[in-house]
Amino acid sequence: MDRPDTLEHAPLGRESAYPERYDAGLLYPIARAANRAPLGIEEGALPFVGEDEWHAFEVSWLNARGKPVVAVARFRLPVDSPNLIESKSWKLYLNGFNQTRFDSRERVSDTLVADLSAAAGAPVSVELLDVDDEALAPRRLPGESLDDLDIEVSDYTPSADHLKAGVEVVEETLYSHLLKSNCPVTGQPDWGSVLIRYRGPKLDREGLLRYLIGYRQHQDFHEHCVEHIFTDLMARARPERLLVLARYVRRGGLDISPWRGTPGERPPEPLRLARQ
Repeated sequence: MDRPDTLEHAPLGRESAYPERYDAGLLYPIARAANRAPLGIEEGALPFVGEDEWHAFEVSWLNARGKPVVAVARFRLPVDSPNLIESKSWKLYLNGFNQTRFDSRERVSDTLVADLSAAAGAPVSVELLDVDDEALAPRRLPGESLDDLDIEVSDYTPSADHLKAGVEVVEETLYSHLLKSNCPVTGQPDWGSVLIRYRGPKLDREGLLRYLIGYRQHQDFHEHCVEHIFTDLMARARPERLLVLARYVRRGGLDISPWRGTPGERPPEPLRLARQ
């Protein structure tokens, strides 16, 4: 498979030695601009606000006496960071903590903040949660599901032609668990759920579901799939307000939940779905 130029030296899909010690150099940043340009998005003039929220479920290190500590980490990358971070490199980086001693939990957090912020090119926030923290309990998406609509589907690449809106102005929250896209390098499936909250001309629900199912054979990063959905909805329906949130199933101990919204929008309370 041909790789995009931005992935030419990425560790994803290559044989890699299991890192035995911490190494910040394992992180592989990828410029967002290359994937935003085809959507007509210019750096410095983003049409949305948002974050990329990551959870790492396989975080461990050694304390000062060599005893293992385990945690779940929550990371948030700002949408205006010049780079995203390739997920396999992130996984390898975190594996390097497994046999590394840190004298405190705060030292681990500070190290993560410094390294990830340097790779992203903007401040990244880090929370270290206990593995039984109530904040990690699975929840359900708010709103109305599209998944019971009895539709015929024959197109599995995203087409904005499926998106249609009427004249009635509504405010509603819709979601689907049928989102699937593919890794842009390996072609492996990325499963997810998507929530769309908007105020504006009422969306045709069958067309919206066909559009979302259209990502089934689409190869792109999670973050850019969400930006693609956002820009198509803004162009076709022109809502007053819009939020697009995707919560992807974890792979390799990491899940990614990007959201993009019009200024002033915020996602629902932090939630983790059962599949995550």
